[in-house]
Amino acid sequence: MSAARFIVSGKVQGVFFRASAREEGLRLGLRGCAKNLADGRVEVIAAGDAAALEDLAAWLRQGPPMARVDDLERLPARDEEVAAGFTTA
Repeated sequence: MSAARFIVSGKVQGVFFRASAREEGLRLGLRGCAKNLADGRVEVIAAGDAAALEDLAAWLRQGPPMARVDDLERLPARDEEVAAGFTTA
């Protein structure tokens, strides 16, 4: 199992980014969480198959149709940080 923390910048709040990231994560068989940050960015923490995490990263670079992603930062995460399921906060 692999895990990663993604910080997404741009027009990513108020455009269904978290809900769409959750749907994509579930589709890819990942577990994780997507939440808004106070500074306008979105944080996504996910764990699962390494190839699925790469697919999620590719999706996060674009996001849902109404979003505009300016930057995607990928940071390490520990598998035990990620609870079961895929939630939004």
